[in-house]
Amino acid sequence: MPTFLFDSIVFGPVNSRRLGISLGINLLPNDCKVCNFNCIYCECGLTFGNKLQNVIFHTRDSVHKELLIKLQTLKNNNKTINTITFAGNGEPTLHPEFANIIDDTIKLRDKFFPGTQIAVLSNSTMLQNASVFDALNKVEKRILKLDSVVESTVKLLNNPPEGFSLQKVIQNLQKFNGDFTLQTLFITGEFKGKPVSNASDNEITEWLKTVRLLKPKEVMIYTIERDTPFEGLQKVPKNKLNEIAGKVRSLGINVQISA
Repeated sequence: MPTFLFDSIVFGPVNSRRLGISLGINLLPNDCKVCNFNCIYCECGLTFGNKLQNVIFHTRDSVHKELLIKLQTLKNNNKTINTITFAGNGEPTLHPEFANIIDDTIKLRDKFFPGTQIAVLSNSTMLQNASVFDALNKVEKRILKLDSVVESTVKLLNNPPEGFSLQKVIQNLQKFNGDFTLQTLFITGEFKGKPVSNASDNEITEWLKTVRLLKPKEVMIYTIERDTPFEGLQKVPKNKLNEIAGKVRSLGINVQISA
């Protein structure tokens, strides 16, 4: 199936389902996905044997330059943005200068759009890195993925790297003391001829136990929007997402739904 890649460092602003008028930053290469997950639903496509040590990331200076130009242009044209969002073609926290780039971005934001929030969309796998953890604590929106708390489902949906520990990810999420947004993509359908779903009753029951443990300030639940690398994957219906959202709200936690 066709997939989607961002072809620049700074893109947008775009109208985001979750973040309003969002100016995006892509720290990964423009021509391929770079991620330590290989999610079967990823709109950026599959990760084909990328060796992270050989990846040529956008430099800190180039990110700074492109963001400076874009923010200056938006300011000169009296445009407004709600969020500056680190997303792009893979996992932004893999960038070796992620922490320094966050510092640069905060300075530029404060100069041009002091009321704008900075968001990072992350798969939560780099939280054990102290510089990444500290950098995430400097931004307003830490949007951290947890698609399932069932080990076999995580392996199927996310294809994590060797040595991945779901328990460790949950422990690292606890270190934010609830000051983050938990993001879960719900999906159903078939994968390689077998049923796949993280929206079954058992999945939701176990997931809610972890939501209760983590106590995030907000939960974002959504489903696929663009094409996926594999046929047979399907959106979770809006009424099902509403049902899940109601169970989260019963825990006293705010929920944002995108469907």
